[in-house]
Amino acid sequence: MFGSLLGVSSTNFAYFYWYSVVRTLYLARATTIGPPSTAIELSLGAVAGAVAQLFTIPIAVITTRQQTQPKGEQKGMYATALEVVNSEDGWTGLWRGMKASLVLVVNPAITYGAYQRLKDVIYPGKLSLRPHEAFLLGALSKSLATLTTQPLIVAKVGLQSRPPPARLGKPFKSFIEVMSYIVENEGLLGLFKGIGPQLLKGLLVQGLLMMTKERIELAFVLLFRYMRQIRAEKLQKLADLAALQAKRVAPVMMK
Repeated sequence: MFGSLLGVSSTNFAYFYWYSVVRTLYLARATTIGPPSTAIELSLGAVAGAVAQLFTIPIAVITTRQQTQPKGEQKGMYATALEVVNSEDGWTGLWRGMKASLVLVVNPAITYGAYQRLKDVIYPGKLSLRPHEAFLLGALSKSLATLTTQPLIVAKVGLQSRPPPARLGKPFKSFIEVMSYIVENEGLLGLFKGIGPQLLKGLLVQGLLMMTKERIELAFVLLFRYMRQIRAEKLQKLADLAALQAKRVAPVMMK
């Protein structure tokens, strides 16, 4: 649970941070082009997701390994990290599945690209969404992304978890190898195993995330507006005080 919470919080923080940076830089250079198209939104999301993955994938590797440990062999995050480092590729083992994760940046890219596009289509010109509106858009966009990328999600988990007994401890080398193994042993539908819980997770997590994000963004806008108003009032008081002092000094100077 702790690893999952740490992973979700760090991943979303990193993604939203880099997405804001990348999108702001793009809009600053493309003011004459107009709002970004769907393709541009997806590209910006992919760039942000790729940068975020570089910093957060070790937490995902450790958490996945914890969740797939056999009963009686559960370990804490630190002990699990040491197990990965000592038993596989050294410190680079913490970045196992990096290629699959970079491919999977299309998931948040599709999610937030679809969210922006659905927002423009369903609620055109609306700057602030109501909680239920943000929840609906978040759930719809995440469902589209999950259906599109579920095979890659399954392959990524296969890379980061312990290899199946049939492989005699031999780890997978690439997500293509994982997908081939799954198709060979479970058929094509094996690439979509867990799609039900994954969709439900997306509906709840992304819906609540976007609903909360919209509220927090609005709260920060109101806070900054209030701080700007307080600052303007202080400056006005200083200006009035300076004008009053100037009026008092003027007669003296004339004498």
